[in-house]
Formats: sequence, C-alpha cells, structure tokens
Amino acid sequence: MTPDQIEGAVAAAMPQAVEDLRRLVALPSVAFPGHPSEPVLAAAAVTEELLRSTGLPHVQQLPIEGSFPAVYAAAPAPPGAPTVLLYAHYDVQPPGDLRLWRTPPFEPTLIDGRLYGRGAADDKSGVIAHVAALRAFQGRFPVGIKVIIEGQEEYAGERLEAFVERNPELVRADAIVVADTGNARLGDPSVTTSLRGMAAFTVEVRTLAEALHSGQFGGAAPDALAALMRMLTALHDEHGDIRVPGLPRGSFLGAGPSEEEFRASAGVLDGVSLVGAGTVADRLWSSYAITVTGLDVPSVAGAVNAVQPRARARVSVRVPPGGDPKTTVEAVIDFLRQVAPWGVHVGVEDVVLGSGFLADPGGTARAALNRAMERAYGRAPRDIGAGGSIPLVSTLVKQFPAAEILLFGAEDDAAAIHAPNERLDLEELRRTITTEALFLQELAAAF
Repeated sequence: MTPDQIEGAVAAAMPQAVEDLRRLVALPSVAFPGHPSEPVLAAAAVTEELLRSTGLPHVQQLPIEGSFPAVYAAAPAPPGAPTVLLYAHYDVQPPGDLRLWRTPPFEPTLIDGRLYGRGAADDKSGVIAHVAALRAFQGRFPVGIKVIIEGQEEYAGERLEAFVERNPELVRADAIVVADTGNARLGDPSVTTSLRGMAAFTVEVRTLAEALHSGQFGGAAPDALAALMRMLTALHDEHGDIRVPGLPRGSFLGAGPSEEEFRASAGVLDGVSLVGAGTVADRLWSSYAITVTGLDVPSVAGAVNAVQPRARARVSVRVPPGGDPKTTVEAVIDFLRQVAPWGVHVGVEDVVLGSGFLADPGGTARAALNRAMERAYGRAPRDIGAGGSIPLVSTLVKQFPAAEILLFGAEDDAAAIHAPNERLDLEELRRTITTEALFLQELAAAF
C-alpha cells in the first residue's frame, strides 16, 4: 500500500474505531482485588473479537497464572520481512471518587473532540490503535505480526512477565511497539525512550490493642495515625526532595516541559509551588519519586472521638531507569522503620516491583518510525521520558536484546490518566493509528 492509501484507509475507518473504543471503555475492566472479574473477562472477549476483525489468522486468549487472560494474535511474516510485536493492555485503573467525574467513568462521552471515560486513554486507546492500524491492510500485512494484549497491567506484578520468560518464542520479534505512552502535547510527535521503574508496598502501624476514647486516653495513648503521618512526612524535606539515603536526584539529557507548561498540564493551582529541585524533566523522568497513594484511616464522615490503634498506607516509589526497584524499596522501608516514633509496631506487605527502561539510540525500526511519524504529524518526533512504568518492557529487553522497542501512543499529558475525567483526543488517536500503519509499511520496505 502507498502512504496515501494507508492514510485514506485509516481516515475512512475512524468512525468504526471510535465505536469500538466506546464499547471497550463501557466495560469496567478493573483487575484490582475486590473488583468484579466479569467485566475484565468481558473486555478480554471484546479484545479477542476486535483482533479477529483485522484478518489475523490466529487469535486466542492465553491463560496467565494468577492473573486475567492475555489476548494473543499472530500472522506469519512474508518472505524476507521482519516480525513486529504489538503490545497494549485492556485493564484499567479504578475510577476513584465518582463525585470528581464530569461524566460517569464507564459511560463513554464525547465532549469537544475528546472521549471521556476510564481507560479511554490508558490503555484502551492502545488496543484500538493496534486494531485500526492492522485493519488498514485488510489481512495483507507487510510484516509478520504478533499481538499480545495484557489483562492485569495496572495492578502491578510479574504475571505476564513470567509467562513471557517461559514462552519466549511466542512473542519473539524484530521490533516491538508498546502503545501505552503518548505525547507531551497534542500534535507534538514523541517517542518515549526512558521509563522509570516502580515499587509499591503497604505499610501498617499498630500501637494499641483496640481504639480508645480520646477524652479518657488521648495525650498519653500512642495514636497509630499520628505515628504513620510522622513517618510519611519524613520521606521528604521542606522543598519536596526525598530524604531517604541512597536515592539521589538524576538528570535527563533531552528536553522536557517548562515549569509553566507542566503547571498547565498538571492543573497546579495558582500560588501552589512545584516540589523538588532540578529541571522538570529531571524530576519526572530521571529521579526517584515517592507518593502516598492510599490511606486506611477513619473517614471524616464516620469519625468518632477515638485514639486509633492501627493505620495503613500504600506507598508508591518511582525508580529512574538505572535504579534497582528491589534495593530502592528496601531503602524506603528501612527509612520508615528508622523514623517510626514511640516504638510503634511497623509491618510491611504486598510489595510489588517493576524495572525501568532506557532505549538504545535506535536502528532500522526507529528510523522507520521517525519517517512514519513525520508524515502523520507533519514534523519529526522528539525523544521524551515517562515517569510511569510498564512492567513487561524490562522483561522484553532481557529476553530479546536485539529487538528494537518503540514506545508511542495516543495519550497526552492532558489526558488525565489514572485520574478523574480521563479523556482521549480523537484526532490524536487518528494520528497514532496512521503512524503505526505507516510504520509497518516503512519497516517492511527497509528490509
């Protein structure tokens, strides 16, 4: 196919792609403990159906031990052509506080060219990008195709990673496209060449056998919540820099957003300062970050006058590409134990780890992607980092060191992923689909 034919095919199929995305977003496929499994399995079934619609001759669900199924598809490479692996995930983050959503999170709603709904960007847009790009070829693919769509990426672990390590031939490829990132700004083509790793754990503080009346016992009885708050606030200094020994600030060599651009995209309120030192790119892409993502404490609505015997927090740590998640999380846990006041009992559980990623300068596949992006966007792409982590990437790097791994997608910094009012710009989705289809053609021509 010519580039003009590919662009025309993608444009003509966009209404169907949007409807397919709506269908996926309507499924609350939250693969976290405590959430129903039926919508997750339904999302797997819809993903399987969508991949079958592309003309791929082999499509199936793969059972993943301790997890939800992955959806796998494949088509053999034409003689002399390379094979490309396409990755995305169909599970989503929990919606969080429903009162903060403009529209119901699982009722996809189009507003001013953006589709609102949990997972519209992260990462059901990635699923649709792969499906729509493959449809453009009507079953006559210029390269070999393998697709693996994960079912439990958001609830971090090593389930699919372990499966890939045991079955490397199933996903072996010359180039790998990970459609779970995006551009800093709409229309600004970018390739993510750096990912921070992650570690997360739950810390619990215990002080008393049971809750006590704050009037009768307060002032002498040790409050578990007060102890936990002291421990958590000790993680950062007054400027927001991390105080844990052995977690230094890093430097990102490429260009990043200005403070003004970041404030706008993050929605930082007037008069509120950014935290930490160094450039914004340093802080986002090359340094450690510690965030308290959840607290198990009495709610304000249900508060009673009592000294708390127990409090828990979920702590997330982002690790720069060169850092080791295991030693990082051990350092943070050791620090919390050291700063724990009053001899309180500290327990840690549910530790999860994921390694970071730093891309090689690039080869044939990256050059083909550059050409595809320049045509789709009208200008050449730039390299950016991502503060998030994608656990499977580090496994793919270890399993296939010769393969080029390319990270791009339809998300943008204003897409509010993992937050209320997640949304996807549909024009950005079209450009991403066009880029991927053009890339497959360009890569075939380069071999």
